[in-house]
Amino acid sequence: MAIHNVMEDVIRDVLKTYKDQLHLTCSCERCMNDIMAIALNNSPARYIVDEKYSPYVRANHEMDRQGATNVLSTVAKAAAIVSSDPRCPQLTQNTR
Repeated sequence: MAIHNVMEDVIRDVLKTYKDQLHLTCSCERCMNDIMAIALNNSPARYIVDEKYSPYVRANHEMDRQGATNVLSTVAKAAAIVSSDPRCPQLTQNTR
């Protein structure tokens, strides 16, 4: 296994779980990737080199109420940014 940022998995899971509640303007792959990128850039990286440690790192953010709230807040802010100015081809073609 190569080096892996476990926060990618945590943020992806939060985004999938709360996608409907985030009131996204668009949920195409481009917009979802933009949300992921913004959220990851605003989150501390948690790298591992062995997949067996992933559950321990994830538990730190998922079981801890404040950690889970911080991740959800970060994803919600990223979703608001992307929804207010989506860069996906579907929406940009309709507005031009």
